[in-house]
Amino acid sequence: MERPVPVIGLAGFSNSGKTTFLEKLIAELKSRDYRIGVIKHTHHQVEFDRPGKDTWRHARAGAEVVALATPGGVSLVRSFESDPGPDAVISMISGVDLIIIEGYKRGNWPKIEIYRQGITERPVIPEEELLAIASDVELDTKAPYFGLDDVAGVADLIERVILTTD
Repeated sequence: MERPVPVIGLAGFSNSGKTTFLEKLIAELKSRDYRIGVIKHTHHQVEFDRPGKDTWRHARAGAEVVALATPGGVSLVRSFESDPGPDAVISMISGVDLIIIEGYKRGNWPKIEIYRQGITERPVIPEEELLAIASDVELDTKAPYFGLDDVAGVADLIERVILTTD
């Protein structure tokens, strides 16, 4: 039986540096030969396609799923009546060693919180859900602490705790 793809979250308040940290973490994990899938959640409505393009026209005509296949990759747009939630999106990703979710603060997966002093008074993720905290200031927590520039240390932790197969 195939092992499910492990999922971790990267969470924190807006402007805490999640995307910048994730960009570096992806590069670090790729350098270690891992295949990474990423889900970016946003509360804002985003236009996935440009008006007038064929795929835009297909979606506007009523297609529930529109895929754009090119020699360099595939883009998939699937319509939902409301936010599908992370499990629906996770089920659409295959062929990776790890899925990292940026933006969902709630979910049944371990999370790394990106915390910056001055953005909020305290971390947002409950301690029992924390895999680690990456921050510009050490916090009183049982979770492992990493500086915001210690992407390699976070990758080591992910390898040891999440990606190690028994």
